[in-house]
Amino acid sequence: MYIPRLTVLVAACALSLAGCSTLATDTKPQFLRSYEPTASEEPEVGPQPGQEPDLLLREFFSASAIPTGDYAAARAFLAPSIRQTWAPDGNTLVVNAVDITTVFDSSNSNRRVFTVRGSVIGTLEEGGSYLPENGAYEAEITMEKIQGEWRVTDLPQNVVIERTELRNQYQPQNLYFYESTGSSLIADRRWIFSGENSLNTELVTMIMEGPSARIKPAVADIVPRDAIFAGMEGGVYRFTGMADMDESQRRRFAAQLVWTLSNAGVPGPYSATADGTNLVPDVELLTTDDFVEFNPRTSADSVPALYAVIDANVHSVMGNEATPVAGPLGASGEVQSAEVSANGVIAAVRVSGNGKSQLVIGELGGPLIESIEGRTLSRPSLEHDRDAAWIVVDGTTVVRLVPSSDKNRIVEREVNTSALEGIPGEISVLRLSPAGARVAMIIDGRIFTGVVTRVSPGETRIVNVHELATELGGTALTLDWQPDGSLIVGTSTPEAPVWRLEQDGSSLSMLPAGNITAPVVSIAANRSTIYATDARTMLQFSPSETDAVFWREVPGLQGLRAAPIVAD
Repeated sequence: MYIPRLTVLVAACALSLAGCSTLATDTKPQFLRSYEPTASEEPEVGPQPGQEPDLLLREFFSASAIPTGDYAAARAFLAPSIRQTWAPDGNTLVVNAVDITTVFDSSNSNRRVFTVRGSVIGTLEEGGSYLPENGAYEAEITMEKIQGEWRVTDLPQNVVIERTELRNQYQPQNLYFYESTGSSLIADRRWIFSGENSLNTELVTMIMEGPSARIKPAVADIVPRDAIFAGMEGGVYRFTGMADMDESQRRRFAAQLVWTLSNAGVPGPYSATADGTNLVPDVELLTTDDFVEFNPRTSADSVPALYAVIDANVHSVMGNEATPVAGPLGASGEVQSAEVSANGVIAAVRVSGNGKSQLVIGELGGPLIESIEGRTLSRPSLEHDRDAAWIVVDGTTVVRLVPSSDKNRIVEREVNTSALEGIPGEISVLRLSPAGARVAMIIDGRIFTGVVTRVSPGETRIVNVHELATELGGTALTLDWQPDGSLIVGTSTPEAPVWRLEQDGSSLSMLPAGNITAPVVSIAANRSTIYATDARTMLQFSPSETDAVFWREVPGLQGLRAAPIVAD
């Protein structure tokens, strides 16, 4: 029997990054507990009579993006002899495009062999998580004429879909889990088949199954191991196995449930019970208004203050005026970079007396505490709702800095970055996500993201590191998180200076180039506006204005080459 050749070369895995190995994938809903939702409607997809083999093979790959009925749509293109025995190994590879060429075979006019090639850009993991990859796919597929119609008779035991089919057949949705300290909800992005008729119950089932492997190290799972989603009855979400959860724990789970459903567009209010009683005691109908303190998109629903570094001083930008902040950071002319939090904490890198760079932390306009020095220091990144700052020293060492309880000194602790071993180059940019569960870095012009795990109060690690946006070819100069969890990236490429990158790496889109001039060396964003420093000045752009193609100068900063700071 002919054995198909299959080659998947993933360059990112050669870096030996933590979590880089491809995990088994099954895009069918995974219901490991007692609840079974209504089956999805079977799409009417299948081979056309008299179809040429190459065209039929292309439609087979399109049908492979439909997971319902154990890939019933794709099986319709297979010969009866293998239709039931084809057992995809679980890996759903996403390729940029499928290229099909014929392997010459003149011995049998009723048999054709095709070589299928494509550039691997990602993998759909179990539960719908997208894992970016960078490699090559190659396989041979045999087709034969059976009763006058071409059918596939030999193929690899895996599922391959094109990028366009991922977009056509699946929709990204966010599940929400608590980050490790339990203070806020963070998004766990999943791709769910669009033909799923019970989106709400699918989302709840996924919540009960827990976070994806990629984000799990940063998450505190509050659901008891024996808890079960028992389905819906009369519009009520029913759970069991939660008898040992106290009122506070039930309320926190309810917030997780409500925000996941609400942000997926499932209309509320919601009714839920646990072991026969209201999930939240004395509350029959749950709405997002009941859990505003856990809103995972709080920063997206408010407009943070804007600051800028101008002529090595920090300024507050308000209305049409830029005003130096009080204290030495607004007047010394020594500031190289800075970060400001929503609660008024500032971390700044300034030139020290010995010519090195030094980090200082304090309150805006208040006294500053001197901290670590280095040949180079990256722009600091502050943890959300905490005074802790992260910084990269001399391009190699990541340090977490926390003020002491008496606020008189800074405690410096090195972050474990062993997951970065094998990646050549220095870290030029490091930015924490709004909730502090993820980190984005630029290393030698390439973009990497990782997950922050807190092993103990004094030990923090970056794990599950993956390279994103390899299409940019090492041209990235700056990046920052947007409130919706995506990244904005500034590059040295004149034709495409600014890009938007999804947090899971599944999509990279160019923002209008208009009048912005590379290199873009600094960037920041709030819910409505992107700020960027190009080769000439500081500009702003509003993505919500769909017909906008030009960047505008920031009022109060016209003609000034300033570095933006969004206080979030």
